[in-house]
Amino acid sequence: MSKGALGDTIAAISTPLGTGGIGVIRISGPQALAIAGQVFRPKGGADPLLSHRFYLGEIIRPEDQTVIDEVLLVYMRQPKTYTREDVVEIQCHSGSLVLQEILQAVLRNGARLAEPGEFTKRAFLNGRIDLTQAEAVIDLISSKTQQSLELANRQRSGKLAAEVRQMKEGLLNLLTLLEASVDFPEEEIPQISPQEILQRLQNTRDRLNVLGNTYQEGKVYREGIAAVIVGKPNVGKSSLLNSLLREERAIVTAVPGTTRDVIEEIVNIAGIPLRLMDTAGLRPVQDAIEEEGVKRTHDRLAQADLVIWVLDGSEPISSEDSAILPQVRSKKVIIAVNKNDLPQRIALEGLRQQLPEAPFIPISALYSLGIDRLQEAIRHLVLNGKVDSSAEVILSNLRHKLAIEAARDALSQAIQALGQDLSWEFITLDLRQALEALGSILGETAPEDVLDRIFEQFCIGK
Repeated sequence: MSKGALGDTIAAISTPLGTGGIGVIRISGPQALAIAGQVFRPKGGADPLLSHRFYLGEIIRPEDQTVIDEVLLVYMRQPKTYTREDVVEIQCHSGSLVLQEILQAVLRNGARLAEPGEFTKRAFLNGRIDLTQAEAVIDLISSKTQQSLELANRQRSGKLAAEVRQMKEGLLNLLTLLEASVDFPEEEIPQISPQEILQRLQNTRDRLNVLGNTYQEGKVYREGIAAVIVGKPNVGKSSLLNSLLREERAIVTAVPGTTRDVIEEIVNIAGIPLRLMDTAGLRPVQDAIEEEGVKRTHDRLAQADLVIWVLDGSEPISSEDSAILPQVRSKKVIIAVNKNDLPQRIALEGLRQQLPEAPFIPISALYSLGIDRLQEAIRHLVLNGKVDSSAEVILSNLRHKLAIEAARDALSQAIQALGQDLSWEFITLDLRQALEALGSILGETAPEDVLDRIFEQFCIGK
């Protein structure tokens, strides 16, 4: 979407289609009020509509004056709106036909259908929010746990932007001093020593390193973890899934091979969205259906971030168990020793030697015993021992991480140039690269195709 499109008035349904209490149609642009006036008939004949007040009335088809629905309408005059443009929101009864009929009436009277994320993109282009805050809107909508919601809100409130701007300001001040010294060597300009330059560069690079190192934790809370439950048939994989979900999601029977396909659910484990997959038992296949199920298990296992390997503690380790070991050795793995409510016959010493870093957690999936300990082991392993997400600024977006790394590398080059006693012109070039990288995080130097890719992730109407 080009900036030339900002002159258009756009409209879209901003609530999910379906039956519900209310639905919302949003209109934004210079003709928002005029278009609303063509389709809205206020009760009591209120005219003109005042900003930021709700009005009760009816949406009509202008061509024949028939009523579509009784609604509440609010007109919001720019700049105190989401897009910093004139905005009208129509709250109607939620139903697919009602919403579509009202939207069509609005479109027929001069609006065009908004592109995905176009309302938020206009908020960005009109200076209401920066690009990090726009991206935080996506994270808010897709949050699956309290922690991911909290991280998104921190970014939406501008904490990441403030940190980036502070580093940018320091580098820009340094760049100004260096360029003045290079361009006007005869003038009485405050001089800066190489030692001070080095100190400033190192301080900012250290801050970039600290920020960049938060990415793995932030990514976990934002995107979650793919965890696969594996084991031979009838060890209690489906029972474990049900225990973690606290509901009877998977069919559990005493017949080996009951699970033939991958069952996938999202579960909140200590604030981490865990994409949990119960898989077919790994053993020599009995038929074509089981063969396909085992193939899918191998596929999911190859892609998993975490493996929960379920063993039957009431039996000795079998050849089927041993065949699984090579497939999980290179993964982050937790051993869930199931059926600890029964007499234990399993010998684990050999496995502990083979998997020295893997936690072994005794559980009873049937009676939900030891599940809390298993959840804590998952959290500890996923976060590499970190216990919370209390840092004020945590990266969770790969685009931000790459920009931080680019800025850090540019400063490392500047430090190297300073150590080699090169002309300060080389240092100013590196500083400009660092500033451009940091500016791309805020959207100040991000190219149009990058902006398009970001806002295409939104739904239409946001």
